[in-house]
Amino acid sequence: MNKDLFLIGIDGGGSGTRVVLGDAQGRELAQAGSGPSGLGLGVERAWQAIGAGCADAFAHAGVPLDWSRCLLGCGLAGVNNRDWLAAFRAQAPAVAGLAVESDVYTSLLGAHGGAHGVVVALGTGSQAAALDGNGECRIAGGFGYPSGDEASGAWLGLRAIVHAQQALDGRVPNDELAQALLTHTGAHDRDTLIIWSCEANQTAYARLAPIVIAHRTHPFAARLLGEAGDEVGKMIAALDPLAALPVALCGGLGAPLREYVPQIYQPRLREPLADSAHGGLQLAQREAARLAG
Repeated sequence: MNKDLFLIGIDGGGSGTRVVLGDAQGRELAQAGSGPSGLGLGVERAWQAIGAGCADAFAHAGVPLDWSRCLLGCGLAGVNNRDWLAAFRAQAPAVAGLAVESDVYTSLLGAHGGAHGVVVALGTGSQAAALDGNGECRIAGGFGYPSGDEASGAWLGLRAIVHAQQALDGRVPNDELAQALLTHTGAHDRDTLIIWSCEANQTAYARLAPIVIAHRTHPFAARLLGEAGDEVGKMIAALDPLAALPVALCGGLGAPLREYVPQIYQPRLREPLADSAHGGLQLAQREAARLAG
């Protein structure tokens, strides 16, 4: 293996990017973060965010960034769209190597250390994956905003804003939850909320999810969080019908939604061993070994 290489793990979603910088053996040197790099927000924007995160990581490590010495393992939201993936590869800088998988796959590598198991990645979007005894990765969910990505931040936010809409015209009480949602959006009447909704993307809706969690005792929020837990249960059941594999909930909403997962799945829930960015570092190590022959 080229000892002059740097291995980089990337976790790129709709709300942010996490970078783990390692040496040629995968020993961690630094971490950094930057803006969103999910491909649904644009390939050029994704590379800008990845570039900014990598620059910060190298700065923390006190090493100059030289793309030609970098081998990237990227776990990105949106790679299941083949056109986006092709465009992402086409716009890559002149790196030493580039491995790209879904962020749920790198979550799987990180959470179970490459061993068999199920992950449900819950962030701006959502997707579940399982690594079975044959080393095959199977996927559930992840069809994307706005119609899919059940139990994700965007899914929660898209439903939560309905409470604010109905509060504005008197269909439900204009209570603390409605006020918190309206304050976040900056809307104060019907017209300004419509303007916000027309401009909002998946990231904007996902930013409403913490408000739902903060008001978890509110009947509307409690019902919504319960529905999210049920959706997580459906993904687990689809990927592991024999109920034999450990399950890790990953992403920013993994911990907050854990208590809402149906009781039948609770004994199998495990804390992830590592996050998706560290899974990306494992992916980079695998690619380095493959290139070394």
